[in-house]
Amino acid sequence: MNLAAIQSALREAQLDGWLFYDHHHRDPLAYRILGLDASAHVTRRWFYLIPAHGEPRKLVHRIESGRLDSLSGEKSEYSSWQELEAAIKTMLSGATKLAMQYSPRNAIMYVGLVDAGTIEVLHELGKEIVSSADLVSRFEAVLTGAQIDSHFEARRRLDPILAEGFARIGQAARSGAGTDELTMVNFLKQAIEAAGMVTEHGPNVSAGPNSADSHYEPTLATSRPIRSGDFVLIDIWARLADDPTSVWYDITWTGVVDREPTAREQLIFSTVRDARDAAIATVQQAFSAGQPLAGWQPDEAARTVIRDAGFADFFTHRTGHNIATELHGSGAHLDNLETHDVRLILPDTCFSVEPGLYFPGEFGIRSEVNMITHEGSAEVTGRIQTELLRI
Repeated sequence: MNLAAIQSALREAQLDGWLFYDHHHRDPLAYRILGLDASAHVTRRWFYLIPAHGEPRKLVHRIESGRLDSLSGEKSEYSSWQELEAAIKTMLSGATKLAMQYSPRNAIMYVGLVDAGTIEVLHELGKEIVSSADLVSRFEAVLTGAQIDSHFEARRRLDPILAEGFARIGQAARSGAGTDELTMVNFLKQAIEAAGMVTEHGPNVSAGPNSADSHYEPTLATSRPIRSGDFVLIDIWARLADDPTSVWYDITWTGVVDREPTAREQLIFSTVRDARDAAIATVQQAFSAGQPLAGWQPDEAARTVIRDAGFADFFTHRTGHNIATELHGSGAHLDNLETHDVRLILPDTCFSVEPGLYFPGEFGIRSEVNMITHEGSAEVTGRIQTELLRI
């Protein structure tokens, strides 16, 4: 935990403090930001206040009195619920406007981790509770130089694996032997491991109508053969295995096996491509101009392209997600559909840009790249698909 940086951020935001609270590991963000042991046995409520000025304050149950001993600050203890509420009142004396892992109306549910009852108690004490969402982004999503390097190293290792996967599909189709989705998933997993990387819940290889399911995962029961003439989508992601602080690289490409695309496939791909590029341009223009940018804005740029093309009903997910040490990180997502994400996209953060269109029973096309922002600029970190692959 960087106490000085957190307190500086609180003063910038004109907040009196950041109040952390947990019971039974309901708030994993608190453990990561504070540097607490995420595997510790926690059966009683604890509170930790970082004020904008002065020393932090701790409140713990007497039978778990050492739970926050790794953190600085004065400690108070409680046993009964009456004692707890009195101690909270004392702990928060002099502080009125507090950030917590809370989201009004649960609009940004990724940070809506404090239960309503606890918020009610604090309101009764006259406290104004605001969302910690932008603070969480600042201390969870902003990457170090080494982490940014790890993302590019993952790209360097993963791009050839994806290319080899598509090549194997084409070779198998033209030989007459063919292959299937699960066989290709297993090949890609083995190649990722051999390259010194890890993945999770994937990768995803979808053929024909299975590509219209944006979260399809082939199994022994569902794996579809991949033959000449098929449409194929591969979504693949990995990070370095030897560094738990490394950052994921996550991409999706699509193509057709041993044939030219149909006019409909070309139309859908070009629409998705143009939507992706509109989101990219929105990010790059804002960062070049030094203008603040919320997560919903690039999503809306992509969604407008798809809406204007008449395909709004077939774009059923957000445009992108934050990427950090977790594949779906704690920073701003590119989203004005599932949520209205008002979190700011900060410099030195990474995220996907991946609009998609899905037509059940036919096919689905998604084009996914990753971006990293900097002060004054933003870049796409890997290759950009400009046309459907001829596999």
